Amino acid sequence: MHTIKIHLENEEYQPVLRLAQQLKLAPEDIAFAGLNLMMQAAGDPALHEEMVRLKKSRAGQLPGWADHSREIHAYESMT
Repeated sequence: MHTIKIHLENEEYQPVLRLAQQLKLAPEDIAFAGLNLMMQAAGDPALHEEMVRLKKSRAGQLPGWADHSREIHAYESMT
C-alpha cells in the first residue's frame, strides 16, 4: 500500500477536523473523499486549471474554506 501525506496548516486542518467530527468520520476519510471527487472529474480541463492555480496560490495564502485567524481583518487594517 502506498502513502500520500498531506501537510496542512492548522487553519486548514481545523475545518477538516470539524467536518469529520460532524460526520463521525476521521480526517483521513474527508481527504480520501476529496481525492475521490477530484479523480472522478480528472478529465475536466477547468479542474486542471484549478489544481495548478491552487498549487501556485497555496504558498502565499490559505484556501477559502480554511480558518482565517492569521489574516489581517478589515478592522485591523484601518488603524
